[in-house]
Amino acid sequence: MSLEQLCLLLVVGALAGWLAGLLFGRGRFGFVANLILGVAGSFLGRYVLGVIGFHATTTLATLLTAVGGAILLLWLLSLLPGGRSRKK
Repeated sequence: MSLEQLCLLLVVGALAGWLAGLLFGRGRFGFVANLILGVAGSFLGRYVLGVIGFHATTTLATLLTAVGGAILLLWLLSLLPGGRSRKK
């Protein structure tokens, strides 16, 4: 992985984590948590889309894949015992 690819991964990951937190209704996580969530979501989203035969080729598609994966990850984490439910 080149330095350019690593920087793009970190920027897209941080942005994806922040967007997923806003869209999922979890509020603010902080920069490091957004970064971890976005990068993990990027890998999860890439895996899920790869299984069904789609591949992100542009930066926008990569960002959308990462946001989708981060939202999926947040949803899966909310299903765990002790996870915060959205019901109040």
